[in-house]
Amino acid sequence: MTDSVTQDAWQLNANAPELLISNLDHFGLISVTGEQAKSFIHGQVTTDIMSLADNQWRWGAHCDPKGKMLASFRTFMLAEQLMLLMPATTVVADLPQLQKYAVFSKAELVNASSEYRILGVAGTQASAWLNQQFGAINDELTVIEQGVILKDGERYIIIMDAAAAEQLLDNTQVAVVEHQAWQALEILAGYPNILPEHQGQYVPQMCNLQALNGISFNKGCYMGQETIARMKYRGGNKRALYIIQGQTQQTINAESQLEIALDGDFRRGGKIIEFVQQGEQVLMTAVLANDTENDAVLRIAGDEQAQLTIVPLPY
Repeated sequence: MTDSVTQDAWQLNANAPELLISNLDHFGLISVTGEQAKSFIHGQVTTDIMSLADNQWRWGAHCDPKGKMLASFRTFMLAEQLMLLMPATTVVADLPQLQKYAVFSKAELVNASSEYRILGVAGTQASAWLNQQFGAINDELTVIEQGVILKDGERYIIIMDAAAAEQLLDNTQVAVVEHQAWQALEILAGYPNILPEHQGQYVPQMCNLQALNGISFNKGCYMGQETIARMKYRGGNKRALYIIQGQTQQTINAESQLEIALDGDFRRGGKIIEFVQQGEQVLMTAVLANDTENDAVLRIAGDEQAQLTIVPLPY
């Protein structure tokens, strides 16, 4: 990731590049096929899979029986496959959890990550570049030769046969940056990309999935539904996802703890969900108490010199 791309992300895209193409090799795919592919996943996740049109994609979560997330994902159809797009490490951790229930259904689930190349396209020229390569991209999901394109506002995700994607990049001669540049954009969008380290810790509302239309409260039963519905109709959720940026002298990881200034001292504040770091500059999503004010003083535990501030959510 180049310095300019990183700094653009941390500056809230004030000077974003005209065309950013990022290699999303940190993402992976679960493919679900078979006569009962959609109905099986429908009964496992928060998304209303049965109403998902071929030109749509949706956020969703797969939860344990207690309503705690095992994975968050984007879901869509690719040819005859129902696909779940999520961090590659989460694919490895979550796939066996889904497969053990699939033995009772006519559905087959496999890790399809190696079959496809996943690219992120953003910037003021993103739409024009894609139109030149594939024609107009107007729907949430556009079918292209040997793949699909997911439209996410002004950003796009290409999921394409690996060999065909290599040919596309060779023919267009565009520069491709590392996935951290795309992660920065996802963080600034307030997206909850759950890693294996977070499994079993958060009900979907704690990561704002309801704000992304990732929970259907009208569908039939699914894993963890009782807890998730109770949080909506009876309250009780005391946590939410926040965007945080700033400086720290520590090299952070998914286990790093956040502290918040309260009553003249620092106390445990929350946990990091996703982050990008370059030197002392950091950008992250984190789960904090949902009454945390935007002017709260935060730091990384153990770093008294850290200066972190909350970025307002875009939704």
